[in-house]
Amino acid sequence: MLEAKNLEFYYQKNQPFKIPDIHLKQGEQLLIIGKSGSGKTTILNMLGGLLKPIKGEIIIDGTSLYSLSGAKLDKFRGKNIGIIFQKPHILAPLTVEENLKLANFFSGKSNSKITGLLAELGISEKRTSKVNTLSEGEAQRVSIARALANSPKVILADEPTASLDDANAANVVKLLKEQAEKFKAALVIVTHDQRVKDHIANQITMGGLS
Repeated sequence: MLEAKNLEFYYQKNQPFKIPDIHLKQGEQLLIIGKSGSGKTTILNMLGGLLKPIKGEIIIDGTSLYSLSGAKLDKFRGKNIGIIFQKPHILAPLTVEENLKLANFFSGKSNSKITGLLAELGISEKRTSKVNTLSEGEAQRVSIARALANSPKVILADEPTASLDDANAANVVKLLKEQAEKFKAALVIVTHDQRVKDHIANQITMGGLS
């Protein structure tokens, strides 16, 4: 479902990141853990079609991601990749439901799963609430719901527990794992949060620059 091989990337040519190969089947999970500056978010952005590697290939469900460009890449990302950013990328003036419908609109998929998703994530009662009225934990759940709204084949989460207490951090990881299993999606979590290590057995530790 997700394969990344022979990836190379650097911001300064004499400081390339050490990037391991990744092979995940449908429903498999991977934790990429490391300190700030180790390249975790860089890898996530490459896997998500947001940052083209200098060398190497990323294949999602049989499609070579960076053989696509422009609108084709955007459309493929919208249909197949759900990204949960460290700071929720949801539009504050809109309601929870409107944010999810917007994700459906850009990918061209139906919005039939919205009600069920909100119920599973425990925020059904917030459906018509404006995002700027939500707590941090609720906003994180909306961000997860938006990433899952299109039944993605790959779910990428960037520091999803960074601003949460222990109980909520554990709940968010549990939710991500449950939803990935439900959609038979490959799940990749990148984090510096050591609390997540106990929840996902398949792990890569980033050591920084080579």
